[in-house]
Amino acid sequence: MNRKISLLAVFALVFACVSCATAPVTKPSVYIVGDSTASEYKADRYPRTGWGMRLQNQLADGVKVVNAAVSGRSSRSFINEGHFDKVKANIKAGDYLIIQFGHNDQKDTNNRYTDPATSYKTYLTQYIEAARTVGAKPILITSINRYKFDDNDQIIESLRDYPSAMHELGKSLNVPVIGLNKKTKALFEQLGPVKTKALFLFYQPGEYPSYPDGVSDGTHLSVWGADEIVQLVVEDLKEIAPDLF
Repeated sequence: MNRKISLLAVFALVFACVSCATAPVTKPSVYIVGDSTASEYKADRYPRTGWGMRLQNQLADGVKVVNAAVSGRSSRSFINEGHFDKVKANIKAGDYLIIQFGHNDQKDTNNRYTDPATSYKTYLTQYIEAARTVGAKPILITSINRYKFDDNDQIIESLRDYPSAMHELGKSLNVPVIGLNKKTKALFEQLGPVKTKALFLFYQPGEYPSYPDGVSDGTHLSVWGADEIVQLVVEDLKEIAPDLF
């Protein structure tokens, strides 16, 4: 009798081990919160493209990107308008939360402005704490530079103290920071003013149906621009979160 029980126990253990070996491994999801430089756009806005739209193809099979970035939002208005509630309701342990705000935090309209030394850090901290509360991993990303060159073909940095404030916060809270502000400055200056224009939305009238009158937009990205920027993100992401690749 004992021998039969022992054999049954062995078979049960072997079956359990096989089941464990064949059980699918749950991959993490990547949530993006941010502004128009990262957000999704419908076909009628083509070729305007957020870099967050191009991240999915860079990651391993099974990793899901949830791009919750919303055009025109700051770290403050994204929370106050309830956009972050949708993320908090779904993000779970093991997921990643990519946080990129700064462009609209400069603006003093529509409840957007934050002070880089105080309220900007306070709002960013809310995202970080919300992620950590459920066991998710926050990652900060500084804002991309705008298309703005001086007479010496050097980028004029228009984000003021927001990138440095984000780096300070990341250091104090032990959150990894992808320095996209610095990376885009280097990329744009390497390409020069003429080639860098193609990363943004500079088109003649009639060139695209979305812009029948043409456009000169040095903030938002073209398809090529989004592809170049996401590569800069991925360079650091491979070091910070290798399980995504």
